[in-house]
Amino acid sequence: MLNIILMGPPGAGKGTIAKKIVDAFELPHISTGDMFREAISQGTPLGLQAKAIIEAGNLVPDELTIELVKERLLKDDCASGYLLDGFPRTIPQAEALKALGPSIGRPVNLVVDITVPDEELLSRIAGRRVCPKCGASFHVVNMKPRLDGICDRCGSTLIQRKDDNADSFKVRLENYYKSTQPLVDFYKAEGLYHHFDGMVGHIALFEEVSKLLKESK
Repeated sequence: MLNIILMGPPGAGKGTIAKKIVDAFELPHISTGDMFREAISQGTPLGLQAKAIIEAGNLVPDELTIELVKERLLKDDCASGYLLDGFPRTIPQAEALKALGPSIGRPVNLVVDITVPDEELLSRIAGRRVCPKCGASFHVVNMKPRLDGICDRCGSTLIQRKDDNADSFKVRLENYYKSTQPLVDFYKAEGLYHHFDGMVGHIALFEEVSKLLKESK
């Protein structure tokens, strides 16, 4: 069974690799970012609370995120494995997940971390365009859609997220290194951590990650 955490800074290519993994290994993709954006678009109480925090480039408080993930992991489609993307982001979240997973029969057994230099991250973020409907991600230079401004998957008009700008990105990256980078040591100590170079390109990267997942099933 593959119960995977996907790690990496904003712009590292997690979204692209996540979609390849869930398609190839038939796993539910659990993205806290997508779940919060859906809650925001629907105007739910949780969405309204998270809206200002996300658009400022800050992290949603642990208690909100943990509750959201717990409810998602309890759904039937996670019984045979899952891919967590964007969670945990902090040591308290990791400790909460470590306690939660076994108690509901969903313990994490693999951590995949993608790293990319900061200057490349900024370039990727500035050119990133996303589909507001299906969540597919593109880039104006490195991964253009077949039709300019149109999602290849569902035909919706692509957008630039409000937090995909230089100022918000700097805040997000600072938050990442401060709160999330310590997770590397946490999961190394757990014997679950695997590192991958995000500069090799998304095709080669997926081949490397896929090899690990096949060996771990």
